[in-house]
Amino acid sequence: MDRECEDNLKQIIKGFRECQNAFTAIGDETRQLILLALLESDLTGIRVGEIAHKTHLTRPSVSHHLQILKNAGIVAMRREGTKNYYYLSADETQWKEITDLIDRVYASIQHISSRS
Repeated sequence: MDRECEDNLKQIIKGFRECQNAFTAIGDETRQLILLALLESDLTGIRVGEIAHKTHLTRPSVSHHLQILKNAGIVAMRREGTKNYYYLSADETQWKEITDLIDRVYASIQHISSRS
């Protein structure tokens, strides 16, 4: 294995480690429903009640899953007084790191395939 491949593999290993919680969080079907509800919003943020209505989940369930998504760096939250608004953000979340990791893995696969 050449030096470039070794460095790339190390970066992939590091990326998997850093994104592990995010992958686990988005792997759950209920959290995927919540993400879809957030994507359907205008991305400025929606409250738990609105997410619960869109997903047909209970408010406590939505709150629980949002906390997991927030802790995993997938969903951002802003507070206005006593109200919490949840949203997806390219800058405040781990989506860029996930995308970079997937791109690195894909490029590695392409590189290996081109040598065959």
